[in-house]
Amino acid sequence: MLYQVPPRPISHILIDTSSLMANTQLSLTLLTTLFVFGLVLLSESLVVEKHVLLQLKKQLKDPSSALDNWGDYNSPCNFSGVSCDPASDQVTEISLVGKSLSGELSPFIFYLPGLTRLVLTSNSISGNLPHALMNATSLRELDLSDNSFAGEIPDLSALINLEVLDLSQNYFSGEFPRWVGELSGLTSLGLAGNPFNEGEVPENIGKLKNLTLIYLADCNFRGEIPDSIFQLSSLQTLDFSTNKLSGIFPKAITTLRNLVKIELYSNNFTGEIPPEFENLTLLREFDISKNQMTGTLPPQLGNLKHLVVFQLYENYFTGEFPKGFGELQNLVAFSIYKNQFSGEFPENFGRFSPLGSIDISENQFSGGFPKFLCEGNKLQFLLALDNDFSGELPNAYANCKSLERLRISQNELFGRIPDGVWGLPKAKIVDFSDNRFVGGITSEIEISASLNTLLLQNNEFSGELPVELGKVLQLQKLMASNNSFTGKIPSEIGNLNQLSSLHLDQNSLSGPIPPELSECSKLVDLNLAENSLSGHIPEKLSLLNSLNSLNLSKNMLSGSIPDDLQMLKLSFIDFSANQFSGRVPPQLLMIGGEQAFYENNGLCEDTKFGSPRYSDMRLCNTSQEQKKSMQSKVVLVCIFSLVMVFVLAGLIFVSYRSFMLDESLKENNHGHDPEKDPNWTLESFHQTEFDVEDMSNLEEENLIGSGSTGRVYRLALKKSGNTFAVKQLWKGTDTKVLAAEMEILGKIRHRNILKLYACLSKGASNFLVFEYMTNGNLFQALQREIKGGQPELDWVRRYQIAVGAAKGLSYLHHDCSPAIIHRDIKSSNILLDEDYEAKIADFGIAKIVEESTASSDSSCFAGTHGYIAPELAYSLKVTEKSDVYSFGVVLLELVTGRRPLEHGYGEGKDIVYWVSSCINDRKDVLGVLDKRIRTYAEEDMTKVLKVAVLCTTKLPSVRPSMREAVKFLLDADPSAVTPREKITSNC
Repeated sequence: MLYQVPPRPISHILIDTSSLMANTQLSLTLLTTLFVFGLVLLSESLVVEKHVLLQLKKQLKDPSSALDNWGDYNSPCNFSGVSCDPASDQVTEISLVGKSLSGELSPFIFYLPGLTRLVLTSNSISGNLPHALMNATSLRELDLSDNSFAGEIPDLSALINLEVLDLSQNYFSGEFPRWVGELSGLTSLGLAGNPFNEGEVPENIGKLKNLTLIYLADCNFRGEIPDSIFQLSSLQTLDFSTNKLSGIFPKAITTLRNLVKIELYSNNFTGEIPPEFENLTLLREFDISKNQMTGTLPPQLGNLKHLVVFQLYENYFTGEFPKGFGELQNLVAFSIYKNQFSGEFPENFGRFSPLGSIDISENQFSGGFPKFLCEGNKLQFLLALDNDFSGELPNAYANCKSLERLRISQNELFGRIPDGVWGLPKAKIVDFSDNRFVGGITSEIEISASLNTLLLQNNEFSGELPVELGKVLQLQKLMASNNSFTGKIPSEIGNLNQLSSLHLDQNSLSGPIPPELSECSKLVDLNLAENSLSGHIPEKLSLLNSLNSLNLSKNMLSGSIPDDLQMLKLSFIDFSANQFSGRVPPQLLMIGGEQAFYENNGLCEDTKFGSPRYSDMRLCNTSQEQKKSMQSKVVLVCIFSLVMVFVLAGLIFVSYRSFMLDESLKENNHGHDPEKDPNWTLESFHQTEFDVEDMSNLEEENLIGSGSTGRVYRLALKKSGNTFAVKQLWKGTDTKVLAAEMEILGKIRHRNILKLYACLSKGASNFLVFEYMTNGNLFQALQREIKGGQPELDWVRRYQIAVGAAKGLSYLHHDCSPAIIHRDIKSSNILLDEDYEAKIADFGIAKIVEESTASSDSSCFAGTHGYIAPELAYSLKVTEKSDVYSFGVVLLELVTGRRPLEHGYGEGKDIVYWVSSCINDRKDVLGVLDKRIRTYAEEDMTKVLKVAVLCTTKLPSVRPSMREAVKFLLDADPSAVTPREKITSNC
């Protein structure tokens, strides 16, 4: 039986209808209330998020005004660089890339509950990463790369939604964060370029099965890559470059079939590349340069059809190069220099690919020179120095208009250079030296408007030098020694006002030396020896103020040697085997000695007082005027000798007083045993095992320095074996010096600022305990030499020191709040650790900016002569720009290798004056550079010289800030072209 619903009365229906109407009104009221409440909540949320963003802005410094509109709108969704969810209006993304921001990251960032993406890459934000960031659990992408964050990275394993983590290129330190192995959702991991403690690659990274990118270059790893890494089947990019990884090249890497990019350069891998490498069919970039790899390359490498970049330079590979590389169609960059490859180079190499750069230098390739390297008309760099190639240079290169560097020296090439090769419009360096080329330079050379270096020496070139050489206005070096060039030296060469080196020696040139050479105002090195030149030496050559070396030997020159050449202060001369006559200018005789004037029968030696006497040169007749001059010089010598006697007496007196002061200090300290004195106080700023009793180990034999504020000792702790530097302040030293160092160094945390561990004091005795710097200070290091008389600091080290010191000083000026002015920046206050990393020291007279503007004490004279900014001569107010000037002087020391004050600059002059006078008098910049290292770093040194000149500008307002100085220096990085782009040191 079906259940039937009984009929309902009409009245009941009416009641239900009215009830429904009442309920509807209630629902509408409730909905309206909820909607209004929701608006209130949303409004409050917007207010909170806006406040959080304004807090973020408050803690950042914004010199480029990128955040100017933050605060102009009620909704943060309209702020530049901010994105919101269109439905909820919650902030979801903050992206501020390359906005020149500095300061610190606000810890309130986690109050943005909807934030999924935080990207602040390529700024200068510093300080520690806030621990509160672990609460931003919605984050999917965190990219803070290329900033100045420091300290240890807090545990962010709570960010379980994180897919992209990139903290690379900062100053994070401490242990490598092993907790990253717990972020199971990661697809991209970047922690490269941070100075972590040395250690092994964490095994648990292999648990991150979703990883497609590992960027862990320059993380101070040692040991081998763990096998777990080779189980990450999704991996596309593997970068462990610039570490200390070792062991046999891992064969297991060939199981990662999705790899597109492998970067393992600058490690210590050994062994061979396995044939199974052909399994990596998607591989586009491969760089294992600067390792210790050996063996032959498996032919199967030529089957990697997608290769774009292939680099193996500076290894020990041998044998023939795989011919399959000649069939590749995507190859752009190729560098295998400094190996031991031999045999013929693949004939079709470059024929089917858009090749942009190739460096096969310093191998043993033989046979004909490859024809098709520029087939794609995109080749910029062709470097094949020091091989055994033979035959002629293929005609195809006459059409290679994209070439910028063509270097094929030290081979067995012969024949004529195709005419079009002389006229490559973009070429900057052309090097045909040390071959057997014949023929002449064609008039098409004038098309090479960008050419700055032309190297032709040691060939069989002939014919006349074309007048069109005078139209190559960027030419700096023309080296054509040991050829068979004939005819006159074109006077048009005088148009080359950038020319610094001109070597035309060992040819068959004839006619006079063109006076127009005097218009080459930057000429440093002029060698015209072993030709058939005739006529007189042009008087105008004495206008070449930059000239350092002059060789005119073994010609047929005649007449007298111009006296005015003495004004040039040449370091090398040779006038031998000519037909000169008359008096030898005495200063030139002192420079070159008798051998510089051999085989010139008409020359004679002046006999006036003070000239050297050479046995094989006849004496000139002495006039009455010369006798008077001699008498005058005798008087001057006597006066000078008397002055020297007084100076020596004064030095002896000062030394005696200093000795007595030292003895007095020893007596005052004698018998004092710190470990028995209960009144010693210890204030620590960093965790260390240092103890008061260790102070008893300060011994004179461990004295490493003495300055205006105290003595510095090397102290090795007995218990731990750790080494520290201890500064014992002079008794009676103003306590403000101690307070300044404690106040400043005690709170600073920066890799380029000397670390202060502790301060010990009792009564008038005060000691500061610092980290010990193995390589002393920069001033000392610049003077030291290693084997063969080479300077201890090559250009790479000097550059790194400059950047490190600049970053430390920039931190003081821009990232400390309030800012700190050092007031005594100099090379002796820049210390070097075992890796030659620079650390700024000695803050005894430093000032905090807010104090220095209000305190009368800021007016007191500070600094060291030679480093003091010129404005302090008329205003004792020290500013950050005073530090910038002093830093510029340090840069000049690094670039020139000279001291701030030297007798050679002239009385009362300094290095800034000397450098500026060289530049202002249109002398060659190369003459300023340290000649011991400039041969391989001229261009990079010149870039830094420009920064130094800008920093030492007389007007403070024109000088850059230290943040700008850091940027300029980074732009001058000699390794700015990354190893996967760099061509070769031979460039």
